[in-house]
Amino acid sequence: MAGCKNLIGTFMLQIIVLALFSLHAEGQGLKVGFYKKSCPQAEGIVSKVISDVMAVAPSLSGPLLRMHFHDCFIRGCDGSILLDSPKGQTEKFSPPNLSLRGFNVIDRVKLALEKACPGVVSCADIVALVARDVTVATRGPHWKVETGRRDGKVSLITDPINPVTGLPSFTSNITVLKQSWSLRGLSTKDLVVLSGGHSIGMSHCSSFEERLYNFTGKGNNGDTDPTMDQNYVARLKLKCKPQDKTTIVELDPGSFKTFDDSYFKLVTKRRGLLQSDAALLNDPETRAYMIKSTSHGSTFFKDFGVSMVNMGRIGVLTGSQGEIRKVCTKTN
Repeated sequence: MAGCKNLIGTFMLQIIVLALFSLHAEGQGLKVGFYKKSCPQAEGIVSKVISDVMAVAPSLSGPLLRMHFHDCFIRGCDGSILLDSPKGQTEKFSPPNLSLRGFNVIDRVKLALEKACPGVVSCADIVALVARDVTVATRGPHWKVETGRRDGKVSLITDPINPVTGLPSFTSNITVLKQSWSLRGLSTKDLVVLSGGHSIGMSHCSSFEERLYNFTGKGNNGDTDPTMDQNYVARLKLKCKPQDKTTIVELDPGSFKTFDDSYFKLVTKRRGLLQSDAALLNDPETRAYMIKSTSHGSTFFKDFGVSMVNMGRIGVLTGSQGEIRKVCTKTN
């Protein structure tokens, strides 16, 4: 009986979350050029700040792109990832978000926008625009960002680690990944396309340590993930020792500062760094897309812009909902 109740409870939670996300799943109220009249220089201001930042701190491109994903997947694209709290009880302090960096860049952009157009541009839109501009700065595609989001007032440390509705883990299998994307109105194609964002950025050894040293959980240091290229495993072991919590390695070795399609080439050669990368080989649709993206007929750059727009529509607040924060780290 208890098991049945738990099942019903989980099912009901999924229905509630689906309702919350689908309420604005199509991004009603968003449009390209939302600030054309109220703050015509808005996108230019964001672009200028990001250009200046990338010139001195290019390693922030990956974390700033990932920030948009972490924001949208929890409570929708509402800037809730940015909120602070005196006791560290907001999303920002949840374990999956502790490796995010670049919050000060968002603050810098907001300061410049407030100076030009006080109380007009939302923090949620800033996160979306910054994600596009860091992609462009790393030689990736440009796409037209829909704007008009408003900022949420709620941010809970427990939301990103919720077993049903939280952020998908870097250890997730393909079934869990597809469910997570589907729950938010995104397709399997969106999943594989957006995974290509791993073309830029770094990852801590602790994120994939089990693949190198204890894949079956039996405590055997020689127990590596058999699906991983063993030459790649050997190279990673030189950088990452057991229990290493500080060392970081490239997600896309050789071009981690350049947004390109080499991520797909590595994963198809069984050199995907994370389990969630390797999992993309275990589904016919995601596997076929990766193989296609290693050929001359690749549509990855175009598809990435489309999928980013799709993701940017998740659970948005528009119209009179939410607020336009004066400072991104706190509600008004």
